[in-house]
Amino acid sequence: MRWKVALLTASDKGSRGEREDTSAQVIRELIEEELMGDIVDYRIVPDDPDEIRAALIEMADYFQADLILTTGGTGLAIRDVTPEATLMVAERIVPGIPEAMRAAVLQRSRHGMLFRGICAVRGRTLILNLPGDPKGVHEHLMPVMDMLPEALDQVKGLRREQER
Repeated sequence: MRWKVALLTASDKGSRGEREDTSAQVIRELIEEELMGDIVDYRIVPDDPDEIRAALIEMADYFQADLILTTGGTGLAIRDVTPEATLMVAERIVPGIPEAMRAAVLQRSRHGMLFRGICAVRGRTLILNLPGDPKGVHEHLMPVMDMLPEALDQVKGLRREQER
């Protein structure tokens, strides 16, 4: 099964065309190579909670993405509001995935403790926040990549033999 994946970049400069979205390129490569997913939607929105929220709802409800990966807006700056926007559309929270991401990153860098990204479920869609820089995307996503199929199976209500 190929997963339907949507990419959402939250960036004021990116939405104005002032910055190339290299983080989304890294996500695209990892999803296509590691998860065998298909990108069904991609967009860049400003760091605005209402715009992020609206994009997440459309990606989950209209495009019926299995997985939405966001990049950007997970730090401590005043405009970093992606986790809050994600919470606005979330039905359930999945704390273990971002906890594992932070734990893995903290082994290499103390900057991992400043990452505020969350993971949540909306309907049958898993939403995962990632940092806004390519290195951070790779460092946070790779430690949990092997668990995403299991998480997606559970969100979709599919059964998978668990390897324990």
